[in-house]
Amino acid sequence: MSRFRAALQASLTATKRALTWNVEDLIPPSERFIFNFNSKEELKKWHLYSDSEYGGLSSASLEITDTGTESSNTGIFSGNLSLDVTAGSKWNISRSGFCGMRSKKFDGFIDLDPYDTIALKLKGDGRCYISTIYTENWVNSPGQEEDNSWQAFVFVPKDDWYIAKIPLARYLPTWRGNVIDAQMEMNPSRVLGMSLSVNAEGGPPGAKSGPGDFHVEIDWVKALRTV
Repeated sequence: MSRFRAALQASLTATKRALTWNVEDLIPPSERFIFNFNSKEELKKWHLYSDSEYGGLSSASLEITDTGTESSNTGIFSGNLSLDVTAGSKWNISRSGFCGMRSKKFDGFIDLDPYDTIALKLKGDGRCYISTIYTENWVNSPGQEEDNSWQAFVFVPKDDWYIAKIPLARYLPTWRGNVIDAQMEMNPSRVLGMSLSVNAEGGPPGAKSGPGDFHVEIDWVKALRTV
């Protein structure tokens, strides 16, 4: 009988907990860390790319600062943007002067459907950067098997920490860096990865542009629910 009473009590306790749930228990937290650049382990999640893969001469690196305290470490994405092209390159590229850091694909997907904004804590050099979200390709047609990419500009003021908040609605569909004129909606529940990149040319008035060094410090990337 004691075993029966124990099982009955456990059932009653579980039922009581279920009845005391409220709406807040079912709502995801108001923010979610996606990346946190406080450990050298973070470097394993990223790979670098640049126009050097196509005959350009730009270069980039990604490092984690070593402050002695993990909570105060940050990532540093830096390098040099060049408009030059290697002589005799087999690649007939129309432009150079770009670098980026792209996350490796997540293990499956991450679901950002409960959120409406991407936030990045950055300290930069006055250049304009590009935040990209990669989602599962809905079309998946022959010859177009790349992930869908969605991009938004991020102007990073020079020398001071700045939290850039980008509504998901501001991310535009792109194809190989160019905005495409298509009636598409992002599927935030099927996010495969993200990237941060920089171009020697372009950006809002007042932003630093042109070839030369770039340097941006990254603390974290989060998803926020603001409404």
